[in-house]
Amino acid sequence: MSLKMSIHSLILFFALSCLSVQIIEAQLRVGFYSRSCPSAERIVREEVMKGFNKNRGVAPGLIRMHFHDCFVRGCDASILIDTTSSNNAEKDSPANSPSLRGFEVIDNAKARLEAQCKGVVSCADILTFAARDSVAITLGPRYAVQAGRRDGRISLMSEVLQDVPGFTFNVDQLTQSFLKKKLTQEEMVTLSGAHTIGRSHCTSITNRLYNFNGTTGPDPTLDSRYAGRLQQQCPQGSASTLVVPMDTRTPFITDVNYYRDVLANRGLFTSDQTLLTNSNTAKEVSQNARNQFLWMRKFAAAMIKMGEIEVLTGSAGEIRTNCSVIN
Repeated sequence: MSLKMSIHSLILFFALSCLSVQIIEAQLRVGFYSRSCPSAERIVREEVMKGFNKNRGVAPGLIRMHFHDCFVRGCDASILIDTTSSNNAEKDSPANSPSLRGFEVIDNAKARLEAQCKGVVSCADILTFAARDSVAITLGPRYAVQAGRRDGRISLMSEVLQDVPGFTFNVDQLTQSFLKKKLTQEEMVTLSGAHTIGRSHCTSITNRLYNFNGTTGPDPTLDSRYAGRLQQQCPQGSASTLVVPMDTRTPFITDVNYYRDVLANRGLFTSDQTLLTNSNTAKEVSQNARNQFLWMRKFAAAMIKMGEIEVLTGSAGEIRTNCSVIN
């Protein structure tokens, strides 16, 4: 083969590669169901509202569920798959069970959509819509999300702790965990703001309240009065069912009070308070705390980007009939 032909072949190869990438990207778009199932997003929004009216914890639960789904095998709804006799699934990982909530919202939305548009709307898109609607229902930013995701067929408990950042992570570990998913350090700080709503089980923070690192007291980076209040709410050896709000000021409103708490040394988790240990992340925390409009704009953009991690499109994956079971 001549050099000229080799060059032409190489150019053709790269052109076809770029075209295939563009085709895949084009399959994920805003208004994906506008013709195939026009009521899809409305139905999901209605089910989120119903769930939220029964239990306000549903909104932060759905946002967290979406986050945990996207960080393991991408946004493919693998977190919704039930464990079977031959496989332990993601939802039963200690990082997800028993803390995740909102599964019934997804199931109810899916049942209505299957009755109206059988085999059309993926569970992955339902979860993405539900997280977006949960942000809006708690007075956070409103934004459009692209759809066209398909559902994965694999869900492994063993992969969760490898990919989902833990509440004991330091700033370097958090940064690396997000970079693995092509999210920047700034986007990590921005998405950490999701802790502005919701509650945590006491068992997730007792390591900071009692005998911290072999001492007899709490984590010294915690505000002392806040630590004392948490010890009252979470007595040593307390039941795993006890919970505390993650935002001390407005735990059911999506706002920047999370960042104000962190600046006041009232970040609930190590992974919250650690944001002040790095000059770049500390600067982001301070900036977000001062400018709610800026943070909301960044949060919407980061949620959209997170929702596009390693998605399955086209003929990949499947459209599950039941979100908890592979077809």
